[in-house]
Parts: sequence; C-alpha cells; structure tokens
Amino acid sequence: MKTIFFRRNIFALFATTILSVSFIACDKDDNNDDNMDSRSYTTSGNASGSQQNPPVATTGTGTLTGTYNAQTNAWQYSVNWSTLSSAATIVELHGPASAGANGNLLLALTITTPGITGAATGSVSLTEQQEDYLLAGQVYYTVITATNITGEIRGQVTATVQ
Repeated sequence: MKTIFFRRNIFALFATTILSVSFIACDKDDNNDDNMDSRSYTTSGNASGSQQNPPVATTGTGTLTGTYNAQTNAWQYSVNWSTLSSAATIVELHGPASAGANGNLLLALTITTPGITGAATGSVSLTEQQEDYLLAGQVYYTVITATNITGEIRGQVTATVQ
C-alpha cells in the first residue's frame, strides 16, 4: 500500500512540476520594465559653422534642447541661435548621419522668433524610423540663412535617457 501511495505522490509531483514549467515558459511578460517604448529622453546639441559639411566660416552659434517621449513619439524641442550672417530662413532636421556626414531631410521646424538671433520651438511627432535615428545619435539640425542656403550652422543631436 505504501508503494502505491508513494508512486501516486511522485507521479502527481512530477505532473505538477511539468505543468508549472510549461505555464511559466509560455507566460508572456507584458510588464517588461526594459521596454524602450516607455522611456523619456533629454535631447541636446550645440551648433556651429565648423560642423557644416563643408564647413562654413561664421560667428553664428546655436543650441538645441528638448525632451522625447518614446511612448507617444512626441519630441518637444527648442532651437536657439545667435549672430548669424543673415536672418534664419528655415531650421531642418537631417539623418541618418554621423557627425561630419550629410543625411537626408527628415523634417522642417517652424521658426517662432525670426532673425539673426532667434528660435524655433514646438513639438513634432516622429516616425519609428526617425526615432531610431534620434536614439542612435544619427540626427542633426541645420539653421539655414539666405547667405548660406545649405546651412550656416549645424549641430548633432544626442538623446539621453531621463
């Protein structure tokens, strides 16, 4: 009798273990804390004429600051520039490209304060591909003027997890 009872318990323990392992192995982790889609990033970049390709001789400088929400794909940005050779006509985002290399036009940003000293502030929604470029450090911005129609200053954008 003890042998039958022992065998039944071993079989029950074995079956329970197999079923438990099966359920655990098939359980999908929907609450993955490492999911990059839920992260927020601080973005920044300093611009100068020497970063243009080819380089531009100018006293103009610029800065970009912002935040990127990977869950909503919303990028809040602020680009400021000063002492350009003439008033800014457009601010553009380009990529994919490393520092010193040229990339394709991704987006044009709206100038909110025009002039040789001015700003472009606002929000844009990035595509998944644009997000990949941004998070990989493959996006740069240019401030274009009538004097320098391919860009007077350029800055590579970096994204840092908040």
